[in-house]
Amino acid sequence: MSDVKKVGKERTQPATLNEEWSDERVKAFFALIPPEGIPADYHLLQKAYRGMLPEQFERFVAFFVEGGHDINVRLGNGTTFLDHVNQHHSSGAYQDILKLAGAVSGKK
Repeated sequence: MSDVKKVGKERTQPATLNEEWSDERVKAFFALIPPEGIPADYHLLQKAYRGMLPEQFERFVAFFVEGGHDINVRLGNGTTFLDHVNQHHSSGAYQDILKLAGAVSGKK
C-alpha cells in the first residue's frame, strides 16, 4: 500500500459512459443493508440516488414502488427522501422521478 495520499483529480475515478445496467444490476441495490438508525427504504433510495444516473434511478424507483417499498419513508426528524434530494441544485430529474412515483415533502 502506498504512503502517498492522493488529492484532487488524482483520487477521482474516470467517468464510465455507456455502462450496462441490466434489471438484475438495478435490483441488486435491494440487497443493501442499512446502517443502524437509518430506515431500510430510505437507505435504498439514498444508495440508488448516489449510484445511478436518472435513467437507471427511474427504473429503480419503479421496482421500488412495485415491491411495496415506502417512497415517503421518513427520518426521525420527519423529512422524506424527496426533502434530501431537493437540497441539491442539480437534482431536478431525480426530483421529477420521485414526485411521479408519489413522493412528497415531509417539511411543514
